[in-house]
Amino acid sequence: MHIRNIERDELDQLLALYQHLHPQDEPLTDIGLAKSTWHELMNNSRYRYLGVFDNDRLIACCTLTLVPNLTHGCKPYGLIENVVTHGDYRQRGLGKSLLKHTLEQAWQAGCYKVMLLTGRKDEATLGFYESAGFDPNDKQAFVARPGPRS
Repeated sequence: MHIRNIERDELDQLLALYQHLHPQDEPLTDIGLAKSTWHELMNNSRYRYLGVFDNDRLIACCTLTLVPNLTHGCKPYGLIENVVTHGDYRQRGLGKSLLKHTLEQAWQAGCYKVMLLTGRKDEATLGFYESAGFDPNDKQAFVARPGPRS
């Protein structure tokens, strides 16, 4: 198993792995839109898609976004999203290794902090992120979505 950036020609593997992240999501019907978005992401060095590979099979991934910033001496901050491990490979320490590698990339890029949001509320997931170095008490997150507030 090894960790590396996900390559341009590995979009199909990434989309397949995302089925383990949000299995309830609607199926992707516009592959052209996905390819266009992927092309845009791959051409911007601020977006990094990192993956754990078993030989050439993508089995875990996350996204690191480096956000330019005018505070903290103009140091960027990082945002990690879409952390997922294939269901057949969980509980092996792969996610923690991936997050460690991703944080190292963020620190090398000069980030002064990295944030991670999760929609999961279960203690196992929250404990996993805390054991990977994230402080659940450092900041409070708020999320807005389009449409009427309930």
